[in-house]
Parts: sequence; C-alpha cells; structure tokens
Amino acid sequence: MTATLAASVEGSNPLLNIGIFALFVIITLVIVFRASRNSKTASDYYAAGRAFTGPQNGIAISGDYLSAASFLGIAGAIAINGYDGFLYSIGFLVAWLVALLLVAELLRNTGKFTMGDVLAFRMKQRPVRAAAATSTLAVSFFYLLAQMAGAGGLVALLLGVEGSGAQALVIAVVGVIMIAYVLIGGMKGTTWVQIIKAALLIVGALAMTLWVLGKYGFNFSSLLQAAVDKAGKAGQTLLGPGKQYGTNGTSKLDFLSLGIALVLGTAGLPHVLMRFYTVPTARDARRSVVWAIALIGVFYLFTLVLGYGAGALVGPDTIKKAPGGVNSAAPLLALELGGPVLLGLISAVAFATILAVVAGLTITASASFAHDVYANVVKRGKTSPDSEVKVARITALVIGALAIGGGILANGQNVAFLVALAFAVAASANLPTILYSLFWKRFNTQGALWSIYGGLAVTIVLIIFSPAVSGKSTSMFKNADFAWFPLSNPGIVSIPVAFFLGWLGTVLSKEHDEKKYAEMEVRSLTGAGAEKAVAH
Repeated sequence: MTATLAASVEGSNPLLNIGIFALFVIITLVIVFRASRNSKTASDYYAAGRAFTGPQNGIAISGDYLSAASFLGIAGAIAINGYDGFLYSIGFLVAWLVALLLVAELLRNTGKFTMGDVLAFRMKQRPVRAAAATSTLAVSFFYLLAQMAGAGGLVALLLGVEGSGAQALVIAVVGVIMIAYVLIGGMKGTTWVQIIKAALLIVGALAMTLWVLGKYGFNFSSLLQAAVDKAGKAGQTLLGPGKQYGTNGTSKLDFLSLGIALVLGTAGLPHVLMRFYTVPTARDARRSVVWAIALIGVFYLFTLVLGYGAGALVGPDTIKKAPGGVNSAAPLLALELGGPVLLGLISAVAFATILAVVAGLTITASASFAHDVYANVVKRGKTSPDSEVKVARITALVIGALAIGGGILANGQNVAFLVALAFAVAASANLPTILYSLFWKRFNTQGALWSIYGGLAVTIVLIIFSPAVSGKSTSMFKNADFAWFPLSNPGIVSIPVAFFLGWLGTVLSKEHDEKKYAEMEVRSLTGAGAEKAVAH
C-alpha cells in the first residue's frame, strides 16, 4: 500500500466490509432475541436477572469498557504521538484498581439497579435520585458522542465516504441498531453482545499484534526504530514524553489533568457501575473486576504494538490524511497486513465494539431515568415493574436520537480524547458522592446534591469554554473561538471542586442520620440484608 489517501481507500473492499458487518449484526440480533425470551421482570431488563457469573461478567465488563476509544483512538494516539498516546492506556487500566479496591463490592451490596439506589440508601430519596439520574445521563451522553464519532470515522474509511452527509447517515444506522439491541434484549441481550465482542476484540488484537511483531522478528526495539524512521524528523519524539503534552507549561498541566480524570473516572462511570448488579453476590462482583483487569491489561499491551505498528507500516502522514483521521490507524494497519479481508474482519470487530458499548450506555441511561426519576421521583415508588420497563424503553429511543445528533457533531474528533471528557464528568459528578456516601458518616443529602450538581456544572462549563470545543483546528467548532479555560480536560479543577462542594454542603447542613449510616456500613462490608433488598 502506498502512502496516499487514494490507496488507503482503494485497498478496501466496501462490499466485503459491509457483508462481514451485516453477518455480525444478524448473529448478535439472533442472540439478543433468544435472550429477550427470558426478560420478563424489571430485574431481568435492568440486571439480567443477576444470573451471570464473575468470569462472565468480567468478560462483559471488558467488552463494555474496551470501547472505540481503546481500539481506534488509542492506537491512533500512539501512532501519531507515541509515548504520550500510550498514557491513555495507562490511565484507563490503573483506574480499575480504584474501582476494585473502593467501589465494586460495596456498591453491589448496597444498591439494586442504579447508582441512585446507593446514594438514596441513607439520604432523602427524591432529590438525590434526581441528581444521580442527571449525572448518569450527562456521562452517558459524552461517552456516546465518542462511540458515534468512532463509528462515523470507521465507516468513512471502509466505504471511502468523505462527505459529511454520508457519514451522518452511517452514524444514524449505528444508532438504530444499538436501539434495537436495548429495546429487544435488555441487559441480558446487551451482556451477551458485550461478551462476544470482547472475545472478538481481544483475539483480533492478538492476531494483529503477533503479525506486526513477526514482521520485525518479534523484536519490539526493531518495531520502535521502524516507527521512528517512518515519522522522519519528528520520529525521535515518539519514544519519549512530551510530543503532545510537553510543549509548554499549559500542555503539561493538561496532561496532569487528563491523568487524574482517567484514573478516577472509571469508578464513577454509571454503565460500569451498573454491571456490578448483574451478578448474584458481592464476591462475584469482586471476581468480575479481577477478570476485567486481566483482560483489559493484556489488551492495552496489544495497543502499544498496534499503535507503533501503524506508525511504522502505514505512517503518521497517511493516517492523518485518511478518512476518519487518527481513528483510522488500526483499520489501515489491518489493510497493510492482511489486505481487504483482514481490514473487513478488524473493522467488523471495531463496529462490534461500538455497538456493544453504545448499547450498554443506552440501557444504563434509560434504566437510571426510569428507575430513579419516573418510579421514585415522579411516581414516589408507587408504580409497577412493567410500566417502569416501558418508560425505560421509551427513554432508550430518546437517548438514541440524541446520541445520533451529538455523534454527527463530534464526527472527526479523536475518540480517546472524547472519552477522556466523559471520564472527567464521571470523576467530578459521581465519584466524590459515591465515596462520601460509602465512607463518611457525616455526609448528607445537601452534600450529595452540591457535589453532584456542582461537579457536573463546573465540568461541563469548563469543557464548553475549553480548546476542546472551540479555538483550535482540532476543536469541535473549528470556526469559533470562545475558549477562556486553557486546559482541554478540566479534571484537575473540577474533581477537587466537587469534593470540596460535597464537604461544604454537608457541614452547612444539620441533617445527620448516624443510624442509617451504620446500617449502610454493615451492609456494604458484609452483604447482610442485600439479597433481601434485591428480592423486593
């Protein structure tokens, strides 16, 4: 393959790519239909009847977590920026230690379906559930933007589509298929799609990793040298820190902000937290996180080889000029290695990745709205499970439509970067409240509301007025400039502010229920009473 845009598009076979993708969609839809036959109750729809084992849920978590950002975005970031691109992988992986040690088991013991269940355990139900649902919808929306942008870029490469209208149509099709998964299969169907996708993704990445290393005699140093040589004058900067985040003091601070958001964000991601409720016990929740860490860690090692492999075999210039930009690194590498067939297979895996993650996000957001807002805020707990599930399905349609519209706007952005924004929102709006609820005896309703709404507002305001949205050639709105906040990721400011607001709101309120905290502490640490609560 020559290093031209034409060759990168002509080397693919659109009919083959679409055929492989259609085959995957058909197979997974059949599985989703079969799973839906046993989805009769709210527990089935939201938590898959709590029927999955720890290892099964661990594989599903890795399938849910290894998104388009992991496969397309990180590979592209490493190919273009080398060492600095790999920092995404480090942050995404280390974050799971926070989830394992502080959140997974305790959440499984104290909640039922959503994050709102945990927060409302010891606080005033209606305001806290409304706040939890608001932050869940915000995080899910940012994450959905990244997946939809990845879908647009991937199909642009596969079909040689360069017009924004055609890419918008593709994003709409992905959104419709995702909505079908959620409406038909609920959490059980979505989980099986995630398990299949995780297996395909890890096997596909392993095959490409071995293939790339084989071209350089399984000598990683030779691969790195080839990537340096291919990049020309900028090659030496690929192997050390600073190419993307070391040019000045602001970019170094931006890197620190990004790292904080990545490490703390996972434990606040609602679609990850909701997965802990699909297993029967807290022990299974803990085991599922251990499985997830192992699979995710192995995969991120693969991305190091794939990223530098794309840099060495395809070249940074070709990647940046291709339809889909930096997100096209992994598909272009597949085309270089195995021609149109491997490109079709790897692209189908990437599509599976996007569909599975988007379905998980959609069911989480719809469940949070239906369970927290509709059932417990609007209806004050006086509603039937059937009507709750019906509202969840209607909400999924609305969220799908918003995701399609937002994805069209975000098309062309680096998906790893967009996901990092979602992590910043999760780490600011959700994590402080979760940790305070689980570990601080004095914490109360006002503290939770100040932490969630304050953290969410600060994060979103800083993102809107950051270079991520306007003021740069890589911004979402390239022709506008209303950026006054210098950092692209606001985590270094928004996360401490959210913790501070949670503390301030608490100490300024006289509400204090020590008995309820004691009950929550016993349940979170021992699981006593958790199964009884779930049965209700």
